[in-house]
Amino acid sequence: MSLYQTWHSFTQRIANSSFATRTLPPMLATMSNYAELMRLNKPIGIFLLLWPTLWAIWLASYGNPNEHVFLIFVLGAVLTRSAGCVINDYADREFDARVQRTKNRPLADKRLEPGEALFVFAGLSLLAVALVLSLDRIVQLLALAGGVMIVSYPFFKRFFVLPQAYLGAAFSWSIPMAYAAQTGSVPRLAWLLVIANVLWTTAYDTMYAMVDREDDLKIGIKSSAILFGDADCAMIGLMQTMALLALLLIGLDMKLGVWYYAGLGAAALFCVYQQYLIRDRDPQACFRAFLNNNYVGLAIFVGIVLNFEFGSI
Repeated sequence: MSLYQTWHSFTQRIANSSFATRTLPPMLATMSNYAELMRLNKPIGIFLLLWPTLWAIWLASYGNPNEHVFLIFVLGAVLTRSAGCVINDYADREFDARVQRTKNRPLADKRLEPGEALFVFAGLSLLAVALVLSLDRIVQLLALAGGVMIVSYPFFKRFFVLPQAYLGAAFSWSIPMAYAAQTGSVPRLAWLLVIANVLWTTAYDTMYAMVDREDDLKIGIKSSAILFGDADCAMIGLMQTMALLALLLIGLDMKLGVWYYAGLGAAALFCVYQQYLIRDRDPQACFRAFLNNNYVGLAIFVGIVLNFEFGSI
């Protein structure tokens, strides 16, 4: 028998085995459900959490980040966002089943059980804790506060009229952590960067909330899109402008150069484009505007990197 025939016979036996036909398919389906629960199939949230973290790391280190800190925070962004999605879907599993956009999520359509979600959340949380334990005490204490915000955020939508701002605080907490990891302290500029990111996050999450506004009104969920009403576009524009002004102040204080301001300029153009998209409040266009914020974060990060690579011109 030739080598090809032997290999073909072997692969056929494997393909026809009970493992391949009965055991493997449900295993793969379960893994796919877990990945969807963690929203790994939609990585936009990872990027939106990661960009301000990278801004902070580069600014705190003046363009020379510690490699260990960089790796820890990149992995941490993935784990934290995944854990946040899991606990959010666990808390909202009954609401998600009644919302058009979310009714097919694994917990909402009962492909996974609530207990499985809690198990995944615990595993992700333990991995995140293991990462933080390799950093200084001050970072660990800040991480504890950040963990409380992540766990509590889903429940704020029940009673807090501006949950997007609370999400902004949770998404910005990596900034003081990054400064503490890089420098051992959290200076004034770090908190100004937090303010900028809270404003930006609240703005883009309001766009996201505009997609679900009608469903949220029916089921009693709070959101900034509901709070702002007809002033939603104007409020988003105001928050975008204030965020960019805060970033401008950071650049002036640090005496950053033209590359940094070019990044802010590009980010401002993306914000203008988003205003164009949401002008008629069409849900699909609002969702596209939300996704476009990935380029805002990227533009600012590229500007910061180029500033330190090529000097403050």
